[in-house]
Amino acid sequence: MNTKQKMKIALCVVEVIVIVAMLTVLYLVMSSTSEGPKVHPLNPAELEIHEEVKQQKDEGGAMQGYMNIALFGVDAETDSQLYQGSRSDSIMIASINLDTGDIKLVSVFRDTYLNLGTDKYWKCNAAYNDGGAQQAVKMLNMNLDMDITDFVTVGYKGLRNVIDGVGGVWIDVDSEELKHINNYQIGVSNVLKCEYTPVTEPGYQLLDGLQAAAYCRIRQVGNFDYQRTARQREVIKAIEEQAKTLDLATLTKVFNDSIGDIYTSLDAKDILNLIGNIANYRIVDEGGFPREDMRTSRNMGAKGDCVIPLDLESNVVWLHQFLFDDEDYTVTDSVKEYGEKIKEEAAPYLAP
Repeated sequence: MNTKQKMKIALCVVEVIVIVAMLTVLYLVMSSTSEGPKVHPLNPAELEIHEEVKQQKDEGGAMQGYMNIALFGVDAETDSQLYQGSRSDSIMIASINLDTGDIKLVSVFRDTYLNLGTDKYWKCNAAYNDGGAQQAVKMLNMNLDMDITDFVTVGYKGLRNVIDGVGGVWIDVDSEELKHINNYQIGVSNVLKCEYTPVTEPGYQLLDGLQAAAYCRIRQVGNFDYQRTARQREVIKAIEEQAKTLDLATLTKVFNDSIGDIYTSLDAKDILNLIGNIANYRIVDEGGFPREDMRTSRNMGAKGDCVIPLDLESNVVWLHQFLFDDEDYTVTDSVKEYGEKIKEEAAPYLAP
């Protein structure tokens, strides 16, 4: 990789770290430190990147020129559970086109029934609980034919600091969301041991960090978790717009104030040196996996309510079309195998 490519990667990582705070749906948070982010590099050899996928990346294939980062928000009750022992109730993939600066976001619904990376099939958010970021990234690579080697996990404190640091975010709160947002604010404020300002009316308005965090957690309005992940992506895009209005000094302060609440595989030092170029990157599209017309939901007994990909192969083909504009993608044999196992285990619950 040449110097120019490394600079492009570092620059897009800046934007991901600034906006990734909105992915978090946590109950307790890690404490802020002055030591910078908690860095844990992942070993690519242990992330189950299929050989066919490596060829797509390294041999001029459709994935060449993209950087893909896993973004996690975990249900952590202690600092140690940020690393393992808590479920990643928010899972996203940020795919960055290094040539154009375009970023696409895909939420992987937390209850999606997939191979957890150990040939155990369960809700995919259990992978982080069982093996931390290493296993959660492995799970995404295995099931989705991805080449992810980096991740970011954040907490409520970083979330609030980022949003307040950029001056809040503009969000259209509808009348149904208004009924719930302040209840969620109570929960978040209890965790952070701080006061909150109630949202008193619907409409397009500037939300502070605590209000925006509560907005991201609303699940009762609309189509449950499907719509909640859409709210998370909406706020991410709003943070992006606000961040691009800031000068370098302010943006650097926002980054420094929240850096202690980041657990990641990325080294922030080089990123911070290049933070002034954030305006070159933009979120251009977003979606959810599995796709609406290729999924269903069922209670699977002891495994609970699950989102079932009706055909994993078709969903992965769609994902590669969406992220990489690959109109001719053929899934790996491994994904076909996982898809058949999902159909087999879900069949008793899908029967009329």
